[in-house]
Amino acid sequence: MSSDMNKKHKALINFKKSRTLLEKIMKMTEDDKYCVDIMQQNLAVIGLLKSAHHLLMEGHLNSCFKSAMAAKNSSKKQLMIDEILKVSKLTNK
Repeated sequence: MSSDMNKKHKALINFKKSRTLLEKIMKMTEDDKYCVDIMQQNLAVIGLLKSAHHLLMEGHLNSCFKSAMAAKNSSKKQLMIDEILKVSKLTNK
């Protein structure tokens, strides 16, 4: 498995863990469990999703982005830069 595919695989594992935790959080909320316990689980999901995002970004930069930057097509390069900037801005909101 290539490094980039390995990163996608790890991100997928984090997404699946997040889904499982979200189901647990919803059940805890429905069962009126202690708020701090719910918040701790919520923070765990946020951490998993952030980790997945970083894994995907790293894989993208090491594959698609590198490939676009090596190309002679300046519009393709600019498009890739614009995409990265857009995602970075969304990440920081």
